[in-house]
Amino acid sequence: MPQLSDHSLVPANIRDLSPYVAGKTIEEVKAAYNPPEISKLASNENRMGCSSLVRPAVVKALEEVQDYPDPVAQQLREALAQQNNVSPENIIVGAGSESLIANLCRTFFDDNEHAITADATFVGFFVQINIRGVSLKKVPLTSDFRFDLEAIADAITSETKMVYIANPNNPTGTYVTKTEFERFMHRVPDHVLVVMDEAYYEYAESVADYPDSLQYDFDNIITLRTFSKAYGLAGFRVGYAIASPKIIGNMMKTKLTFEPTSLGQEAALAALQDTAFLRKSNKRVQEGKKRLYTFFEKRNVSYVPSVANSVLIQLRGEQQAIDFVQAMLEEGVILRRVHAFGLPRCVRITIGRKKEMDHFVHAFGKVKSKIS
Repeated sequence: MPQLSDHSLVPANIRDLSPYVAGKTIEEVKAAYNPPEISKLASNENRMGCSSLVRPAVVKALEEVQDYPDPVAQQLREALAQQNNVSPENIIVGAGSESLIANLCRTFFDDNEHAITADATFVGFFVQINIRGVSLKKVPLTSDFRFDLEAIADAITSETKMVYIANPNNPTGTYVTKTEFERFMHRVPDHVLVVMDEAYYEYAESVADYPDSLQYDFDNIITLRTFSKAYGLAGFRVGYAIASPKIIGNMMKTKLTFEPTSLGQEAALAALQDTAFLRKSNKRVQEGKKRLYTFFEKRNVSYVPSVANSVLIQLRGEQQAIDFVQAMLEEGVILRRVHAFGLPRCVRITIGRKKEMDHFVHAFGKVKSKIS
C-alpha cells in the first residue's frame, strides 16, 4: 500500500509548527537526577496551593462524575458575572486561557486577515495562531521588556483582525500602563479585536497605573482571565473570557461542548469564595519578589521588575542560560528558560514557598560560576 507523505497529509502550517513545551515535571527531574530536594519554579503555578474550600467541593462533585458537565457552566458564569459586575451573557468559560485563545482563532479569522503581538510573549498564542494558519506580525519589546503599543498601533492595517496583549506579560512580568493602554485603544480601528490576556491580573490589580481592561467601554476588547495562577487551580484547567454579548455569542458556537469539567467548575466556584486565600498567597508572592530583587542586586544579576508571580533574569548569552538552567536542574531546582517565548538569554523564576526559595538561593550559590 502506498505511504502518505507528510506533505500530502499535513498542511504546511502544521508541518512547520513548534508545539508548546511545558516546564519539566517533578517526576521527570526525579527520574533523571534524583536530587534530595526538588523545587518546581518553572511554570508560574501558585506554589502555595489552593483554597481549603476546593477539596470538599471537588469530593462532593465526584458523586456525579458519571454525568457530563454543564456545557455553558451557568453557575460559574453567574458567579463570575456578579464578581465582575457584568452579565452572564458577557462571559464564556473554557479549559484554561489557551483553550479560549484557540476558540478565538477558530471563530474570528477570515482569509487574508492577520494578528499582531509582541515578539516575546506567551508562546501559547503563537501556537494557536499557527494552528489556524493565520499570519502573525511580531513587534519587538521595548528596551525595558515591555509591550510597545505605539509600534503595534503603527503596524495595524485593514487586514488586521486581532491584537494580543498579555498584561502583565508572560514571561517578563512587565505591564502596560493606563495611559499607554488608553492612548492605544483610541488608535485601534473598530474592526480589530484586542485580546487582553490578564492571566496574572490578581497579582497586578493593586498597581496604581495598571489598566483593568474591564473598566473600559470598548466593544472590541476581549479580556482573558484564569484560575490557574493566583487561585492555584492549574490542574483543573479553568479560564474565562469577558467581552460583549455579540463576541461571546459567536465564541459559544465554536467552543468545545463539555469544557471545563464538572470538577473544574466546582473547584472554581469554591475558590471564588475564598478571598482570604488570595490575599495571603499574593502577600507571599510580593515578599518573595522583594527577596529575589535584593538577592540579585547583591550579585549583580540583571533582573526585570515584575508585577506577576515570577522574576525574569537576563544572562550574558544563550549558552550561559542553557548551562545555568541545567546546573540548577541537577540541584533539583526547576527553572524555565524562555527561548521559545523569544528571549534566549533569559530565565524565568516562579515565586515559590519559603522552603523552595531557600532551595533556590542555596543551589544558586553552588552553581553561580555558570553565570559569572
